[in-house]
Amino acid sequence: MAGRGPRRGHGHPRLGDVAVRERHEGDRAREPRPYPSHRVISSRKAPQLVQSGFLDLGSLRVHHMLGGRGPAVLFIHGLGSSGYMEWRRNLEPTATRHRVYAPDLPGYGRTDKPRARYTVPYFARFIERYMEDRGLRSAALIGASLGGRVALEVALDRPRLVRKLVLVNTLGLGRPKVRTAQVMYGLVTIPRVGEAVMGVARDALAWAPRTMIRRFAARYSGASADLTQALDDEYLSDLRDMYAADGYRSAYLSTVRSLVNPRALFGGHHDVTRRLNELKIPVQLIWGADDPLFPLAHAERAQSLIGKASLAVIKGAGHTPQAERPEEFNRVLHDFLG
Repeated sequence: MAGRGPRRGHGHPRLGDVAVRERHEGDRAREPRPYPSHRVISSRKAPQLVQSGFLDLGSLRVHHMLGGRGPAVLFIHGLGSSGYMEWRRNLEPTATRHRVYAPDLPGYGRTDKPRARYTVPYFARFIERYMEDRGLRSAALIGASLGGRVALEVALDRPRLVRKLVLVNTLGLGRPKVRTAQVMYGLVTIPRVGEAVMGVARDALAWAPRTMIRRFAARYSGASADLTQALDDEYLSDLRDMYAADGYRSAYLSTVRSLVNPRALFGGHHDVTRRLNELKIPVQLIWGADDPLFPLAHAERAQSLIGKASLAVIKGAGHTPQAERPEEFNRVLHDFLG
């Protein structure tokens, strides 16, 4: 592949204390280097607005997507994904009227994978430092699943950083459907068993037919979802690369285990519904109607608790409406962003 690949970090970078190597006003001084293997999906025959590049936050080397002009919009991906994999069908359309940013969280994509405790607060501090490095005093934050919970953490702890908030099938708005969560994540929470499961998953991605992978993923996305587009060859290739990367499987397991308490998967200590009334900014909830993990009732309850919240339900989509129904998702998103 073109460009430098991620290098494994050393130690546990303290994102709250780290000194950024370059200080600047905004990000024009360090435009991203093109990364030809990342072709951002666009429905228009026009030059690409979004590119891929790397930056250094102290000792942490970060891969991100960015481009466009206008108000800042920062996309935060979910578990087992990356900025490009999660948002590849949304970045280019949004960049026609906004400046978009989509970093790979630590441990994921092409960002370094240090030895660390991968938790919601850890990811939130990373987003705050990334915004500081980019010279962003505020931005619209868009988060999917775990990324939505990270966006909520930033919005609640550092409200001045968040101008608008978009939550997509987000963790932390209620308990998940336990049976689905047990099937998908129960085994990986067990020491040594989780490591073995991740090894099997890596090998299966290398040899399993695409139809088999999509059939398994349907448990996560919802039975009604058409995954031919969401899990196309490019996505599956990126997923294989990530599973094969040094440090990824440890980061994934650390993340999942941080979301679990002894009583239930994705337990109550990550439920922030009691704090939703603190949000004073415009909030858009976008929800796939058939999410088998975080049901629509989570979004409906959250809407009732937030003062300035709208809810858009995307039929025929499950956990990832941004990939399963990108055109409808983008219409809702762009109407909200303005």
